[in-house]
Amino acid sequence: MLDTPVLPAPPPWRRVVDAPVGGLLGIGFATHPDTGHDLVMAVSTGGHGLFDAVTGDRLARERDPEPEDGTPDESPDLTCPGLGPVADTRVHIAGLYGGGLHSTAEGWYLQVVSPDWPHHRVVLAAAGGRPHKDPYGETWWHVLHARHSEFRAAGFSPSGRTLAVATSSDLTMWTRQD
Repeated sequence: MLDTPVLPAPPPWRRVVDAPVGGLLGIGFATHPDTGHDLVMAVSTGGHGLFDAVTGDRLARERDPEPEDGTPDESPDLTCPGLGPVADTRVHIAGLYGGGLHSTAEGWYLQVVSPDWPHHRVVLAAAGGRPHKDPYGETWWHVLHARHSEFRAAGFSPSGRTLAVATSSDLTMWTRQD
């Protein structure tokens, strides 16, 4: 695994966003009430942002959230208030303060491994694929290597159509349209 290069995720996955987000604490998912698109909420020391996971567009930004809602650790259920089209909901956040995201989605699964900790690698595998046993690039792909920033969270949206990875400095998302 140490020598395995990063490869693009296979079809039907398409990389949508690779956004720098300084001081990223965690991410969470919501669903756009009008379009049905997955949304990814990024919580950082610089505020909150909401991204459309299909288009990659940033839909909303709150630079100065209310103090009691500034970070998910200030909420007993690791949530923050939504923004923009999901302003009336609370979004569960996974990252520095705990929580988790889905690791499987309709025939795909995700592993986060650290063979040279503290550097994390995100591995996407097709159902039945066995990382380290099956041929690399056929049933499993090393899609992200967090070597320059601290890993925060990785996982699928509840719909299974979005894969998001957060490090302390970046948000990376893939979507699938199958």
